[in-house]
Amino acid sequence: MQDDLLGSPASVRRGVVGLCEVLGVDDPTVQRRLMSAAGRWLRRAGRVDPEVDLTNLGRLGGRLVVPGDREWPVQIDDLGDEAPFCLWARGTVRVDEALAGAVSIVGARASTDYGERIAAEMAAGLVDARRGTVSGGAYGIDAAVHRATLAVDGVTVAFLAGGVDRLYPAGNTALLRAVVDRGGLLLSEVPPGAVPSRVRFLRRNRLIAAAGRSTVVVEAAWRSGSLVTARLAAGLGRPVGAVPGPVTSAASAGSHRLMREGVAVCVTDVAEVLELTGAAGDGVAELAEQEARRDESGARPHDGLDDRATATLDALPVRRPATVEALARSSGLAPHEVMSALGVLELRGQAARSEAGWRRAGRGR
Repeated sequence: MQDDLLGSPASVRRGVVGLCEVLGVDDPTVQRRLMSAAGRWLRRAGRVDPEVDLTNLGRLGGRLVVPGDREWPVQIDDLGDEAPFCLWARGTVRVDEALAGAVSIVGARASTDYGERIAAEMAAGLVDARRGTVSGGAYGIDAAVHRATLAVDGVTVAFLAGGVDRLYPAGNTALLRAVVDRGGLLLSEVPPGAVPSRVRFLRRNRLIAAAGRSTVVVEAAWRSGSLVTARLAAGLGRPVGAVPGPVTSAASAGSHRLMREGVAVCVTDVAEVLELTGAAGDGVAELAEQEARRDESGARPHDGLDDRATATLDALPVRRPATVEALARSSGLAPHEVMSALGVLELRGQAARSEAGWRRAGRGR
């Protein structure tokens, strides 16, 4: 298997030398480092057995989802070169359906009662608005989000840093099993059997950021990993919210930092989260029905839009799609304001999203 995948050690050395020649790398130190790295991967390759991984996953009721599959979540592709090659899924709901309109909620593992209560209230409120939740399956805020979503029969998705057969942390084993058994999903980019590690936790954060329509940080210390997730989400053009806490609480220092630096806007309840996300407090189905009635009455494209949505609609091109950043420059709005407005316009049938960006659609033309 090892030779089939990467070849012999000698062929790997020849490959590294050839690569350095093509790239014009003649530094012996760099060549030695590349050789060492290739050797480490070669040793790991001997343990790779996709057939065994798929068999083990199938016994757990799981599956492998790849780009191009019907259930592949297209928002993950916003990561570009950082997008995963596949997602290992455990649960019966389709991945794209579970993540459609979902909101990512993250926060401190060492959370306070205040933070857990707010996280639970927001999660339950999102389910009432027919939205799912996304988090990381960890202690603290993550666990509060998953529990509250399940308590009101909602769909929650946990992105794991290890394989979906490695329910980590151990103290959340029952909770993670409940996620699978009650209509949610466990997702990971690493295969079954993979052990969680610091690097994998950090890499996992980008998936949480990309999966959600928006990201909300409930509690975060000054150097919390949740800040990384928030900044990644902002970099993807996702709206980011942060819940304020007592100024004396170290558990909220990171949340306050995000607001002060302009990465996140202040959100205090689920209505503000929905406004940030683009639902303006209405359930998706209800909003769609309202827009259908407006169509029948012959309303004009700008009727019922606030200033942000109007500016965004005016900036939307008719033919060639534009990125969120380009729309922000054209409209004079912040990227998170554009994303919020696009959510409203999409639900009204006035904006359409593709891999290349956003353009006008339907009666928004």
